[in-house]
Amino acid sequence: MKKQVKIDGEYIKLDQLLKLGEVVDSGGHAKLVILSGEVKVNGQTIVQRGKKIRPGDKVLHEGIEIEVI
Repeated sequence: MKKQVKIDGEYIKLDQLLKLGEVVDSGGHAKLVILSGEVKVNGQTIVQRGKKIRPGDKVLHEGIEIEVI
């Protein structure tokens, strides 16, 4: 499944994007899946909750791809 999420600023933090894209239920859940190595950004596994995600980046978790626009 693919989703597009529009952001207003220059970037959004990875944990916030997962919540905004409705991939996780809460910030705590976002923290767990990121620290567990279950999230990829542009094909690379990322374990930093505060990773800055910018327009054009693609985030993948459990078959759901979020493209930031």
